[in-house]
Amino acid sequence: MQESVTYQAIKSEGRAEGSREALREVAVNLLKEGMEVAVVSRVTGLSVEQVQQLAE
Repeated sequence: MQESVTYQAIKSEGRAEGSREALREVAVNLLKEGMEVAVVSRVTGLSVEQVQQLAE
C-alpha cells in the first residue's frame, strides 16, 4: 500500500516534533545537572533563548 503525500507529511512532522521534544528533555536534564545555558545550547543545538526559557 502506498502512503499518500499528506500522510507522509504528517508522519514527517510527527517525527520532527518528537525530535524537538527529545532535545528539550535533554536540555532540561543538563540544566538540572548544573550545566551552563551556553553549553547546553551548543550541545543540543537549541538557541540560548530556548534554553533560558527551559531553565525557568
